[in-house]
Amino acid sequence: MSTAPATPRPNEAPPPGGQATRPLCAVAAVLLGSFLVGFDTRLFTIGLPDLRGAYGLSFDQGAWLNTFATAPQILIAPAVAWLAATFGVRRVLFWPSLAYAAISFVLPLVRGFEVLVVLHALRGLLLGVFIPATIMIVLRTLPSRWWVPTLAVYAFRLAFSLNTGPLLIGLYDERFGWHWIYWQDMIIAPLMGLLVLLGTPRQKPDISLLERADWGGMVLLGGGWALIYAGLDQGNRLDWFESGLITSLIGGGALLILAFFINELSVRHPWASHKVIATRNVGLGCLVVLGYTTTSLSNSQLVPGFLTTVAALRPEEIGLAIFLTTGLPVVFTTMIAVFLVRHFDARITMLLGFVAFAVAGRMGTQLTAEWAPWTFAPMGAVQAVGQGFTLLAVIVYILANSDPRNATASAAYIQVLRLGGAETATSLMATFLRHREQLHSYLIGLHVPADGMRTQDALGLLSGVYAGDGASPQALAARSALSLSQMVSRQANVLSYIDGFQLTCWAALVALALVALMGEVPAGPLAPVRWRPGGRAMRSPA
Repeated sequence: MSTAPATPRPNEAPPPGGQATRPLCAVAAVLLGSFLVGFDTRLFTIGLPDLRGAYGLSFDQGAWLNTFATAPQILIAPAVAWLAATFGVRRVLFWPSLAYAAISFVLPLVRGFEVLVVLHALRGLLLGVFIPATIMIVLRTLPSRWWVPTLAVYAFRLAFSLNTGPLLIGLYDERFGWHWIYWQDMIIAPLMGLLVLLGTPRQKPDISLLERADWGGMVLLGGGWALIYAGLDQGNRLDWFESGLITSLIGGGALLILAFFINELSVRHPWASHKVIATRNVGLGCLVVLGYTTTSLSNSQLVPGFLTTVAALRPEEIGLAIFLTTGLPVVFTTMIAVFLVRHFDARITMLLGFVAFAVAGRMGTQLTAEWAPWTFAPMGAVQAVGQGFTLLAVIVYILANSDPRNATASAAYIQVLRLGGAETATSLMATFLRHREQLHSYLIGLHVPADGMRTQDALGLLSGVYAGDGASPQALAARSALSLSQMVSRQANVLSYIDGFQLTCWAALVALALVALMGEVPAGPLAPVRWRPGGRAMRSPA
């Protein structure tokens, strides 16, 4: 009589597809890939103005280049875990790493918008391959006692890249040249490929997975979110639904997502069934991830945005301050978070992280036009607590409550939340800031009437300041009026950023309420040590 295969228990990793001779090399490869994605995405975003100048692109062309560089990540990312399980990690990661290095070498040498779009789209497609398999390989390769520290490295790279990006861009601009935004990958990507080659086993394609592949589901989910991302990325520039293109992109993407869920309900072997996120704890965990992406904008978008827009500083002028006050402290807060998650309920760590984000958002409401990079130091230290504590705890909580038999489906939804949620929050915050700036500009303008006595006094004082330049009275009047208008605009921007910080504070409070609704982590390798049998970390059956 044949023996039925054992069914994995909750929180246990599924068995690997083959035996790796150097498993630490495989883990190092995917962690290096996750750092590569974090830094490349951040550097491209911050360095886009310089890239526009280097390539001779207009503002609109630069905006579309950003869209084409990122949308392919969302197109491919949800399916990568399935591709790795079916074709093997070596095939999925090794050759793309070499192709990525080659494209990164060529990009600074080419010109022409169409060529740049094609190469950036291919680069984005390859970039979308590197992160999604990370968690799967970590859980399949390492003993369970190493899961939390390794997941901490995975979570740490996001906060670290966000707060190190301005420093690196400034270094490249001043010392090495803008080319190294791309050329750094000629070193990192081949090294990742070598580690993949050393650490992953040769694996035959899983014919059974190929035979029951849900190709329609993969295309619908990836394509739908890619269209929605493109609409979100361009929406603020094209005034959202006033543009037929934005309406078509977001509406078409939403229809594809709806078709995806219908497909998953109707096919025999659904690739990413909605049941994966239908449980209370996992569903709440996914909502908390969205809360994290929104409240962390106080660190990733508002602080550098204010220093760039209002203080008119370049990345090299703000990079060191952001790195020392937030980026470097994240190293230590992440270490503390590892201890807390391993010995206490992950919900406690989440609560502490969101409280820190709420405090940081509240501190931002004290903003004035005189704030400089180092003025944000106290806020940056508090944000480092939120960055170090929150994301790690959420990842551990979701994995602890997930069924490993649905690993590829879980990975698909995690990637949608990671990319789609972050872009949605960023785009909506940009729109919020724009509308609030317009509102404050109008309200301040009501107190600066053209024929008002105080307005005329201010114009007179400004004319006196510029009188030494020897300009004509008409030129002095025009210059004074322009300066006064710029003062109004600057103050309106300051007030809009204050509103933005207040919004992130409220997002943190909403996330705290969601955490309060979460249930306990079930017993298993990712539960606190005191909840495990014998009070020790359990070893993965893999």
